[in-house]
Amino acid sequence: MNHRFTKILATIGPASSAPDTLRLLHDVGVNAFRLNFSHGSHEDHAKSVKRIRQVSKDAGHPICIVADMQGPKLRVGPFKGGSTELRYGDIVSLQLGDGEGEGGIIKVPHPELFAVLEPGHVIKFDDGKLMVTVESNSGNEIKAKVNVPGKLGDRKGLNVIGAVLPMSAMTDKDRIDMAFALTQEVDYIALSFVQTAKDVSDAREIIGDKAGIIVKIEKPSAVEQLDSILDLADAVMVARGDLGVELPLERVPVVQRQIIRKARALGKPCIVATHMLESMIDSPTPTRAEASDVATAVYLGTDAVMLSAETAVGRHPATAVAIMDRIIRAAETDPEFWDYFKSRRLPHDSNSEDAISHSVRGIAEIMSCKAVFGYTASGTTVQRISRERPPCQIVGLTPSQATANRMALSWGVRPLKTMDPANFDEMLRHIQHLARDDIGLEKGDPIMISAGIPFGRPGSTDTLKVATVD
Repeated sequence: MNHRFTKILATIGPASSAPDTLRLLHDVGVNAFRLNFSHGSHEDHAKSVKRIRQVSKDAGHPICIVADMQGPKLRVGPFKGGSTELRYGDIVSLQLGDGEGEGGIIKVPHPELFAVLEPGHVIKFDDGKLMVTVESNSGNEIKAKVNVPGKLGDRKGLNVIGAVLPMSAMTDKDRIDMAFALTQEVDYIALSFVQTAKDVSDAREIIGDKAGIIVKIEKPSAVEQLDSILDLADAVMVARGDLGVELPLERVPVVQRQIIRKARALGKPCIVATHMLESMIDSPTPTRAEASDVATAVYLGTDAVMLSAETAVGRHPATAVAIMDRIIRAAETDPEFWDYFKSRRLPHDSNSEDAISHSVRGIAEIMSCKAVFGYTASGTTVQRISRERPPCQIVGLTPSQATANRMALSWGVRPLKTMDPANFDEMLRHIQHLARDDIGLEKGDPIMISAGIPFGRPGSTDTLKVATVD
């Protein structure tokens, strides 16, 4: 089986932004690239977009580009001497302000914290390495007891456990970055630190239909409101970094499984991210636990797995992609890989589109179909087929380059930009040509064709044709 179903999303950084490296990463398995707006200038990101589009043009394959917003990352202020020591059992003072902290005084430039934190709330610093418990809050000073001691450095991140902060998922910086990303015609905007559905609707007012919206689930409040958030989003990312800090560690695998299942039920792409092959930032090989982690996400049916620092600043970016590709293929060629999908019942709407997409899986199994060709304007039809997880490649045919790019992130989908045929007979001739020349199928291979007639009308899928390659 040469076709790989689960996609790879790789982050661009100093180690991977050169044109030749981007081309190599695509050649060894990358389907989508992530621009991290927490780092780099607009000029840097514009260059990356231009280079990726050139790689896509040269390869003849649509490539998805995700612009990841920084979001309202909370940080402590600087310290005299660069750091302060938090000792177990000591009472420290978190003071509202921008100055330098020292000793047991920590400056925090975020009034939102002082508006909601109450005794018993927990604050974690530096990705959870240090922890304090709030004992009192006067409005501009929080007294807290050190539970997990250590050295706290300048501008380290902080996470609040047990409280929903009165702040938007979009900062002023995000709005500027988002507007710029849209001028570059990126395919998805990823929202960081989403807490409620309103965060998604606020972003939609800015983005409109110019790009899809990926919600990054990294806060407990987002997990609690997952259904309403996913209803408004186009895709979801299991952002296990901050999620693992704000949730008990043992809850992260449970929540990951929950998010993948719900996203698939809705027919929306899901990305599992953070620490997937973390050791490969320096090492040429991953740990066995990391390989198992990637495989677990694949077995659960995620649409994509993501590489972060491994490709952005790592010493072996192409090797990391190649190894992730090998892990995915090993899982997908396991004879029991498909059993999980057969056992999971999906909700279906009473319409022809869902009836046809549901039928695709059964026909593919019975007839050993090599591919299903789906005509789509917005990508919805192909996405509904993808969520059924049929054991054949899904060829998404669309006249829209933007739709083709977005489909590159979806499980099992091989997107192709092509004009809609004028009639049914032309469609059959067109599919035969694509099957042989573009997909590499052979004479006698069974295939399926899903379409809406007349062509080009969104939401009109009403035809499923079973055929063989001539």
